[in-house]
Amino acid sequence: MRNPVLLVEVTALALVVLHVARTPSWAEGSLGLAVLCLLGVAHTEIAVGVERMRRRVTEAPHVDLSSVWTFAGALLLPTGYAVLTAIVVHGHLWWRAWRPRVPAYRQLFSTATVVLACIAASTVVGAIGSGDLRGTLMDGPMGLVAVGVALLVYTTVNGGLIAGAIAVSTPQATTAQVLGHWDENMLEIATLCLGGLAAVALATNPWLIVLALPALLVLHRAVLVRHLEEAASTDGKTGLLNAAAWHSAAERELRRARRAGGSAAVLILDLDHFKAVNDHHGHLAGDEVLTELASVLRGEVRDNDLVGRFGGEEFVILLPGLDGRDGEHSELRAVAERIRRRVADLTVMIDTADGPLTVRDLSVSIGGATYPHDGADLRQVLSVADAALYAAKRAGRNVVRMSLHLPRHRPSAHADEPPAASNGVP
Repeated sequence: MRNPVLLVEVTALALVVLHVARTPSWAEGSLGLAVLCLLGVAHTEIAVGVERMRRRVTEAPHVDLSSVWTFAGALLLPTGYAVLTAIVVHGHLWWRAWRPRVPAYRQLFSTATVVLACIAASTVVGAIGSGDLRGTLMDGPMGLVAVGVALLVYTTVNGGLIAGAIAVSTPQATTAQVLGHWDENMLEIATLCLGGLAAVALATNPWLIVLALPALLVLHRAVLVRHLEEAASTDGKTGLLNAAAWHSAAERELRRARRAGGSAAVLILDLDHFKAVNDHHGHLAGDEVLTELASVLRGEVRDNDLVGRFGGEEFVILLPGLDGRDGEHSELRAVAERIRRRVADLTVMIDTADGPLTVRDLSVSIGGATYPHDGADLRQVLSVADAALYAAKRAGRNVVRMSLHLPRHRPSAHADEPPAASNGVP
């Protein structure tokens, strides 16, 4: 099957049918199924406002905390009941909090990954405990081993399938986009640990499960605050750091470099003739160009480099660890030249009411400076890089300047020409 997403969904459906059909007794475990479904529904209803806000703040995939109930079901219930718990909890969550921002086809795939993770975790616990799930959870160290292995399997299956889908749908995705940020992964593990405790509570004294709800709601609020902080530090058009957030993060990096006796470098980039794009083709076309440029910048630097938008058509990059003590800035110049060439080759396709519009012949002027060679603090380094940027502009644009040193090459013959555009594919 050529579509891997469809393969995941079909596999999940086949295994659901298989395990539901093989459930030995629908009377045994039905109470646990009902309790976990009710708790999952109640959790969503109480936190629906927070979850809707999270979806409005960020469109990126994030931990939804419902795995507390789905993982508890995988540990405690027969596999057929566990998959039904996942379907009910995830379906209700989508219906109440996520639609229409999350299309049905995306929700179907997300539910399929959770179902497969539940089947894998339930199979592991059943194998370790010889099929006696409750007894395994209460069996001292062996219960801890079973829960730990099941947690690892659940995370690997669910996260691996989602990472694969992102990698297939986004060919130039970064490592952080594919594997998720470290704090998101730790939140998922913490949520699964809470699900393990919920399963133990249900196995010993079901009334204790209500103690999990306050912790979940507080966790929801804490995660929302983090998403709001990220939104406040992000430029809405490009997804890069905004000026204030970039300055704050860059200051931290330079303090770290100062303590370690290290180095760093700064590039300031200005998109040439950007006003011509807005004047000739409209601000929506200009926004598309800025978005594509941001994608180029992210793709040409390392994951730990700081890329920000200073405003308008000006961008800035901090590259920790680049050494400019020799005054030649050779490594920084190589990065800047690579970016300049990528932008010069960039073609932006834009859908308009008059048909497809192609914007090309874009260029950037770039100025660079390094710490500590060109300045003792961020302000000084930025000032030197900014002066180098204006030297590049005066030299004809589409060129790189390092500090105040003279260039080793001339700009291209077409550097002064504004970006060309045409209707249709060039």
